[in-house]
Amino acid sequence: MLVSPKSWSIALLSALVLAACGGGGGGTTGPKGQGGPLLVDASNFDNTALGVALAALPMEPLNADEQATLAYMREEEKLAHDVYAQSATLWGGSTKIFGNIAISESTHTEAMRQLLERYSLVDPAANLGPGLYMDTTLQALYTQLAAGAPTLIDALKVGATIEEVDMIDINAALLLVDNTDIRLVYDNLLKGSRNHLRTFVNTLAAQGLTYAPQYMAWADYTAIVSTPMER
Repeated sequence: MLVSPKSWSIALLSALVLAACGGGGGGTTGPKGQGGPLLVDASNFDNTALGVALAALPMEPLNADEQATLAYMREEEKLAHDVYAQSATLWGGSTKIFGNIAISESTHTEAMRQLLERYSLVDPAANLGPGLYMDTTLQALYTQLAAGAPTLIDALKVGATIEEVDMIDINAALLLVDNTDIRLVYDNLLKGSRNHLRTFVNTLAAQGLTYAPQYMAWADYTAIVSTPMER
């Protein structure tokens, strides 16, 4: 089973309070996977282009770890969408950031669905509504997040923290995956998450606040937020 994403998601449960307070943390992740075809426009997958790109790549055998990453990342991307959609309901009158990123996350989870379908794997998110997950770790995580941040600033910090953890989880998955088509999607998910992190950090900066990374190393975090949005 895939251990790293689960452990980071569990860690996020305890990080949410720190995210509102500006605590620190360890862990590493960097702007990997910037080469090759980019199927993300700013932050949104072009799922039609993705389908064409996947069709041109060979289907390779999957081991148990690779199958586990596909199922887990499908639900983790769904969780990000569900949290941002809820934040859009709460704070949509103040900012469009949550609604826009929720739309982006819906293309991310659809990209993962395409991979599951391509390999004839069970889709754990099929027929599950917002806030419902097959993975018990992610279900517990959403339950914690669903309480909602008490302020808009807290919600923005939680969003930035989610993007940190998402990148850490994707990079952990990439260590277990050698299939070209899966790596293509994961590399593009990283691009989207880098842009999402930039957006949250820039929005906080516009409020006069500096976001402190909760899990990423400072050097990795700075390498992302000090560079322009990727197109």
